Amino acid sequence: MKTSDLVYLKPNVVTEPLFQQWYAWSHLISPATAALNVVGRHLAIMDSFISAPRIHEVAARDPKMRGGPFVDLKSEYVSNIEELREGTLEDQKDLISLAEGIKALNVLLAQKGNGFSIEPLYQEIPEVLRGYVELVYDLNNNPSFRLFESLLYKSKFYNATHQSVAFWITDNDERPFVLSTPRIDVGEVLHQRIDFSSAAIDEISRMKREPQPFSKIRGMFDIPSDKEQLFQSFFTGAAPKRYEKYEGDQVRMRYFGHACILVETKEVSILLDPLISYYGYLQEVDRFSDVDLPDSIDYVLITHNHQDHILLETLLPLRHRVKNIVVPRSSGGRLQDPNLKLMFNNIGFQNIIEVGEMETIRFADCTITGIPFIGEHADLDVQAKICHHVRVGDFSMLFMADSCNLENQLYKHIQKEIGDIDVLFLGMECEGAPLSWLYGPLMPRALERDKDHSRRLSGSNFERGRGLVEVFNPIELYVYAMGQEPWLEYISSIKYTPESHPIVQSDKLIKWCEERGIIAERLFGEKEILYDKHNL
Repeated sequence: MKTSDLVYLKPNVVTEPLFQQWYAWSHLISPATAALNVVGRHLAIMDSFISAPRIHEVAARDPKMRGGPFVDLKSEYVSNIEELREGTLEDQKDLISLAEGIKALNVLLAQKGNGFSIEPLYQEIPEVLRGYVELVYDLNNNPSFRLFESLLYKSKFYNATHQSVAFWITDNDERPFVLSTPRIDVGEVLHQRIDFSSAAIDEISRMKREPQPFSKIRGMFDIPSDKEQLFQSFFTGAAPKRYEKYEGDQVRMRYFGHACILVETKEVSILLDPLISYYGYLQEVDRFSDVDLPDSIDYVLITHNHQDHILLETLLPLRHRVKNIVVPRSSGGRLQDPNLKLMFNNIGFQNIIEVGEMETIRFADCTITGIPFIGEHADLDVQAKICHHVRVGDFSMLFMADSCNLENQLYKHIQKEIGDIDVLFLGMECEGAPLSWLYGPLMPRALERDKDHSRRLSGSNFERGRGLVEVFNPIELYVYAMGQEPWLEYISSIKYTPESHPIVQSDKLIKWCEERGIIAERLFGEKEILYDKHNL
């Protein structure tokens, strides 16, 4: 390839964000949650693999164990994991000490937070945490603390040099489950030590649609001589299919899979929970992909802080095309509830709008209103979660990814404010993982198994979904955010059968709706619908 050649980035080049060679998600950005995940997840999984690699190899091949803490690598890679473990102990000394400090603080509060003034305990805060925490009681005199998260981002505990990106070409949807399998430097992978705020990510991502001289992009990366040919293979002189801007007078809804939906008019584009599949290879399931996204996206709406709703692998390459990202406001400082605005700001996004419950953003003939989101967080006090009510003209949609209708009266109050809904999108993954699957590393001590399994990351079942339909009286209902698409399995670990509880429950709700003249469907793959803005 000549350095002067104008080239595009191929559409099936993966931009995989990594933290210390583990798949990067939001809890690996915020320093405190990153610290506890390094100790409670990464080191624990690596120690287990090193001591019993064959058990991991067998478990990773068992569909029933999908999503468990098993490294999906062959036993022959033990030395690679040993090397990564030793590198982690050296490189992450600061985060490991932060994790130890948080654990010690929890012990201190449990032993001495006895309802008397908490002020004397400031002198006993572990040194590593001094000046980064406030000690508090709740109104029931239970001791706790809050972190000054903004200061942690400015401290040695946030070190972007441990961020990197792996580039590689995919020709299928299969990948190891990323929360338990680190990326090791083998195969046709180009691993670049660049932080997530790097302009190089924006420049190479632009090349999916805008050709550049190969020499320009080559100069932005440090390419080893033995990877030069691989790097060249990421590019092509063939122009991609161009995105055709929607110019109609209706509202166009396009379903991209899971909770990702694009709402467009000829004036505005709104993208919810971006999770975009690659294309350019043989695919068994039809899907929209990057070529179907606008050149400029007005608003990206985030519902909550889970890895299947904030996918950095999708968001970082889209950064240069996104005008505004709307995130739920959190009170900040709680381990289980990192501040999303801080997180996005520190990885190079500057156009962040926080929205609280029942707050509204107005633009053109559209409004976006934050709606309370309950359930699906295993009873933890998490504020960074919100549903989105989108109104275009007189046409309204309510997006309730993963919400669990634990209290129907809440939605009756909401309906009085926003009225009936034309189209309701509802997540019904009603048999979610237990609390420890996602939040275990943050907990000071393990929860008993029966309690852990009673507290799940679950959405609405039939009864709860029916309650929402009865409250909002939608003309159409779409079940989504089920994690069924094959290009999601590496982050969701979900693989349903017709007998799976979420399928049975959502089938039941769809049938109930159809019997009452409500259009209803469980979305899968891709779907496009056009709506009149003033009369459905």
